[in-house]
Amino acid sequence: MNKGAIFDLDGTLLYTLEDLKDSVNFALNKFNYPERTLDEIRVFVGNGVRLLMERALPQGSQNPDFERCLECFKEHYAQNMYNKTKPFDGIEKMLVALKARNYRIAVVSNKFDAAVKELCKTYFGQKVELAIGESESEGIRKKPYPDSVLKAMKLLDCDFNKTFYIGDSEVDIETAKNSGLQCISVTWGYKDEKYLKAHGANLIAHKPSDILEILK
Repeated sequence: MNKGAIFDLDGTLLYTLEDLKDSVNFALNKFNYPERTLDEIRVFVGNGVRLLMERALPQGSQNPDFERCLECFKEHYAQNMYNKTKPFDGIEKMLVALKARNYRIAVVSNKFDAAVKELCKTYFGQKVELAIGESESEGIRKKPYPDSVLKAMKLLDCDFNKTFYIGDSEVDIETAKNSGLQCISVTWGYKDEKYLKAHGANLIAHKPSDILEILK
């Protein structure tokens, strides 16, 4: 069986916050609701786009415009998710080093599946072997349920004792725990070290090269 490194996407491999903010505000503007700030979006992300829009929209899912607003966001984001998004510094070098150490690399995200696959293909190419996004319509529950992580491990034939889950939020810590994996929590994303430790983080990476040191 193989060694595995399974990554969250937003806030872990890619800086996506501004494109998410722009698409949220595009949808809110279209339906005449007040815009949200970057700091608000930072708090709202992590549980998929449905909950992102639920948190951003007044009255959330009870708002009569909710479903149309969500679809508007998805359409806009699909066309604009490359505008300001970029890998965090040092990410690509770290992925290359992991490949050289024979790690199987996957991404598991709560972002909708088509966007996850497109973003990984565009920014990482062959460095990421498998990309899985939200696909609850297929009966695969999103994080922090372990379903998508276990699916990735099965497809890549990963050993539980040699696989780590890497992410930037409390959702990722809980996902790793539910999957029976150790979690490496990164501090360059959307949650800081104090917040992560308060939610149970014990392996902390301050820069991508720290992941390589931890995995030694």
